[in-house]
Amino acid sequence: MSEVKKENTNRRFLKGRVIATKMDKTAVIEVESKRRHPKYEKIIMRSKKYFVHDEKSELNVGDFITIRETRPLSKNKRFALHEILERAK
Repeated sequence: MSEVKKENTNRRFLKGRVIATKMDKTAVIEVESKRRHPKYEKIIMRSKKYFVHDEKSELNVGDFITIRETRPLSKNKRFALHEILERAK
């Protein structure tokens, strides 16, 4: 009578580049987004840093990854590694 759980669709998925891996099982990634200014209509680049849980410590600086939102893992960590899209060269 066990059911297959479907993935929770309420969680956010973000793409970004790894900028630091100096902490144990934690990486810092930078997510860039484009926004249009409401008055001047110019496209503005915004960036935000996220702390990401990396259980196996397999990330390197420069990797392009996808992260998923999870329960709070520490004071700052709210995301976990979902997939590595591109390795750094």
